[in-house]
Amino acid sequence: MSRMTQSKSDTRIFLMLQGPHGPFFWKLGKMLRAAGAQTWRVGFNAGDRAFWFSTKSFIPFTSKPEDWPDTFEALVRDKGVTDIVLYGDTRPMHAMAVERAKSLGLVIHVFEEGYLRPFWCTYERGGSNGNSDLMKLSVDDMRTALANTDRDNIEAPAHWGDMKHHIFYGALYHWFVMFRNGAFKHFKRHRELSVFREFYLYFKRLILMPSHFLRRAWSTRRIINGGYPYHIALLQLEHDTSFQVHSPYETMPEFISDVIDGFSAGAPSHHHLVFKAHPLETDRRNLKSEVRRIAKQRGVGNRVHYVRGGKLAGLLNFARSAVTVNSTAGQQVLWRGLPLKVFGVAVYDKPEFVSRQPLDAFFKQAVRPNKRAYGLYRQFLLETSQVPGGYYSAAGRRQLLRLVVDMMLAEDAPYEALVSGKAPPRLPLQVSK
Repeated sequence: MSRMTQSKSDTRIFLMLQGPHGPFFWKLGKMLRAAGAQTWRVGFNAGDRAFWFSTKSFIPFTSKPEDWPDTFEALVRDKGVTDIVLYGDTRPMHAMAVERAKSLGLVIHVFEEGYLRPFWCTYERGGSNGNSDLMKLSVDDMRTALANTDRDNIEAPAHWGDMKHHIFYGALYHWFVMFRNGAFKHFKRHRELSVFREFYLYFKRLILMPSHFLRRAWSTRRIINGGYPYHIALLQLEHDTSFQVHSPYETMPEFISDVIDGFSAGAPSHHHLVFKAHPLETDRRNLKSEVRRIAKQRGVGNRVHYVRGGKLAGLLNFARSAVTVNSTAGQQVLWRGLPLKVFGVAVYDKPEFVSRQPLDAFFKQAVRPNKRAYGLYRQFLLETSQVPGGYYSAAGRRQLLRLVVDMMLAEDAPYEALVSGKAPPRLPLQVSK
């Protein structure tokens, strides 16, 4: 891990790039300034600008994407930047910035959705998901690091969290990009859909939430009361960078096809398969239709089901196993001691508790995970990179900021801090309202 580059006045100077939808980065910058640091925010579109409430510290990037690396280096030099802060490290503008920041010896602060979501957020140094330092750590390394801790795991409450806030800020963000983006004419989205289509899908999702809830509840109850053994396939957002960058697939139907092939070849004929959509799925692709089409082609149409978004817990309570590309929901599977197989790069893909069986053999008779080893892994995360709180609700932001600013200002990264005994005490978990 590279050491922090200090400015002449020894003041930490944070350059913040794109953050979660909503005001979290503004609140974070405000607290960093209260701690004596300086903060600057680079905005790539009007949605970024809308949630940063200071024109003096806002730096609009209005040039072409290919100009960004040189612009970034010039900003680092001119502002005396010591740290960069970003949400997700694989979108193109962030990936370029991370590459240059590493060569310049800057501290790289990466936020992500919680690996143990929904009541935690992820904070790491250098990279997240497939670029996380977790990928280099074995369960034995984690066991050694935890030797001096004696805390029990904190479990999340059953209440879901701030999903409605997430959807609201997503819709609002895209409204600004649609109607107020004139100054950012060279802005190029890292997602393939137009911003108008994106806004429409978010707005439609928000309006139809009650209807979707009723349909989802009916589908879930019908499966649970079906009386048959079933396996779960965890679908993800096709446009999400963790799927695009850290998986062998380009589209979700490719994953669906492989799973149904394995299921039809290996699962006992009385078993069923349930495809569970991501909670934020906006139907940019008709996955329900894809599941039905492929299942019918393979001759298992009457044994394959699709459930839209929502909570996973009810379905997992009666499931036999689960498969995924690299969804963080895989952690819920492992927490319950269910067999899990992954197809992509995932921070929890450890041989002690993730299956290495061929897919047909997995569906025929999956090997159970080592739940004790997973417990150590989970405890390690809760003591390091998983911070209680949320990005989207006011209560979630307050709880997150109570701890994460001190973690950012600390000399050691979260994983290093636990090994060295410098990790700050954890705060009790509170449900965000």
